[in-house]
Amino acid sequence: MSESQSSFISFDGTRLAIHRAGDGKPVILLHGLFSSAHMNWMKWGHDTRLAEAGFEAIMMDFRVHGDSDAPHDPAAYPDGVLVRDAAALVDHVGLAPGEYDLVGFSLGARTAIHACANDVLAPRRMIACGMGVAGLADWQRRADHFKRVIDDFDTIKPGDPAYVARTFLKSQGVDRVAARLLLDAMEPFDLASLANITMPTALICGAEDDDNGSAEELAGMLPNAVYSEVPGTHLNSVIKPELGEAITAFLGAV
Repeated sequence: MSESQSSFISFDGTRLAIHRAGDGKPVILLHGLFSSAHMNWMKWGHDTRLAEAGFEAIMMDFRVHGDSDAPHDPAAYPDGVLVRDAAALVDHVGLAPGEYDLVGFSLGARTAIHACANDVLAPRRMIACGMGVAGLADWQRRADHFKRVIDDFDTIKPGDPAYVARTFLKSQGVDRVAARLLLDAMEPFDLASLANITMPTALICGAEDDDNGSAEELAGMLPNAVYSEVPGTHLNSVIKPELGEAITAFLGAV
């Protein structure tokens, strides 16, 4: 299996890292908040599973995450910045509409849904993992939770509902100044625009994951979607092989 790491310059000059595995049909994978391509997709073998099934996993580190730049200039965080970064990645690797699949976990799923609902990206198929209706319609509540993790970072103690997120943020070495700017750039989502997502779509979610609301309900709101359940919570469903198996099964079957 071929593997590589490189980088490209996004729409505003920010350098973003790309990790690639495999030589087959292209699949763009977008990771979750405070995570990275390595933590979401590579560490647990999901990229290897896709490569072995005949796909090329193309995994970007969002700005502020992983091996990508984390600028402190507020101008680097316009509305829709992550959607624009995802579009810049697709342009960089030279993929036309319908020539690739799109997979996102949590923040990556939210970004994928925004991009497809607003006709910024047009993948052949889309998979949204760990995302439900509340993660779209009530994003401000989730954003406020993560802003508190950053703002109160030094005073959050074990037992606090924010402690797990604080621990994860610290473990990943995320730049808190840049992360706060990124959270401020998250735009609201109009659920009516879900009607624009007409490509075959899978909503995959952990059986104990309700962090972003109901993924099954979200699947029912999309024109051409199925719901699939895998073991785990929002934090640990991504480390289990069943997530990669479900992703690969959907892409191989549709």
